[in-house]
Order: sequence, then C-alpha cells, then structure tokens
Amino acid sequence: MLKVKPHSDYPPEEGRYIRGNDNSPVAVAIILNCDADKIPIELENLVRAGAEGGAALSGTVQTPNIGFEKIICNIVSNPNIRYLILGGPESEGHLTGQALKALLINGVDSKKRIKETQAPHPFLFNISMELIDRFIKQISLIDLQFEGNPNEIKMAVWSCYQEKPVDFRDYSLYDPGAYPEQPLSGKITWRVTMPWAQPEDDEEEEALKKANELMEKIRLKNKK
Repeated sequence: MLKVKPHSDYPPEEGRYIRGNDNSPVAVAIILNCDADKIPIELENLVRAGAEGGAALSGTVQTPNIGFEKIICNIVSNPNIRYLILGGPESEGHLTGQALKALLINGVDSKKRIKETQAPHPFLFNISMELIDRFIKQISLIDLQFEGNPNEIKMAVWSCYQEKPVDFRDYSLYDPGAYPEQPLSGKITWRVTMPWAQPEDDEEEEALKKANELMEKIRLKNKK
C-alpha cells in the first residue's frame, strides 16, 4: 500500500506523546483525568502499549480545545495516519471523550464549536477550518474509552496494520494506505494575538480569559 513522507515539520506541536513509526496507520490518544504531574501508572501503561504496538504517535489528551488542536495539527501533517484509538477514562470536567466522538461525527459550526457535545469549552479557535475538515476526513475513530487493558490497545494497533481486513470487536480494520492528499502544515495560532478577533458570546469570552491568564503566567515565569 502507498506510504508517503510526512510534512517536514511533523509533528509540529509538542505534547505528552511518544513518537513511533512515521509509516504507521494509527495514533493513540489516552484521556488524562488528573494533573500532568500525577499521571497514574495505569494510564502510562496504555500510552506505552500504543507506542510499543507500533503507533505513529501515542500520548495523552486532557482538553477538547487546545488538546484537540494539537492532535489535529500533528495528525494532518502525516497522511499515513488513518485511525485514532481513543482510550482511558472520561475527564469529568472536560468531557473530552464525548467531545472527540462528537467532533468526528458532527464536525464544528461556523464559530468552530464542536457540534452536539456537552463539553464546557469545545472550541477550536486556534486552527483553520481546513485542518479540522481534513482531520475528520482522514481519521476513523476506534473507541476503546474506559478500556484499561494495554493488550487490547496493542491488538487494536496491530489490527490497523493488516493488509486485509480483520475483525476487532465491532470494527473491520486494515491499513488503507496514506490519505490521498498532501500533508498539511499547521500550528496553533493563539487568537489572543489578534485583538480584532473579539469574543462573540460568553463561552468565547471565558475561553479568551483562560488563555490570557495562561499567557500571563508564562510571562511572569519567564521574568524570574
């Protein structure tokens, strides 16, 4: 099957992930429901299982906004990735798993809000609609949320590698080859750097406030 070279800046966004085989047809995202410095061994094992099984990228995701934006940028820069395995628990404060499933089924509206999700801040402000649309077209989701068995993650990754379809749970999986379009280059562009792009509702205002608070913390930290 056809494999292609990822974009020269692949993966463009940093994060809590392990980089594996660039020709792999699958990435793994394990939902994080705790502080980054308190990740339990059970979630670490799921991430490692994805990497050891042969995933192109295997890591954690916590939020259905910046977290999703980073995943999208990294995946669309590598057309070889055709599946995203979702594992781990739900993040009760963010509803990350529910939001990811809604994104891939329903897309976003004109304000880049993920449709039909109850997540509190499901906005993808910082990336283009082109990247969002490409992600939805390029990726099929394998839903192993609430799965705590690393061997199941490995088996799902293995199934995605096969030349002919194999049954894995309710899925028929195989490697379809690279997505038939060029890799896209994209990085998060903070909306707060564009003062003319003002919030249009209370949810946007809250997201902007949180981003400003984060940037102020970074600024003060760098001054020390």
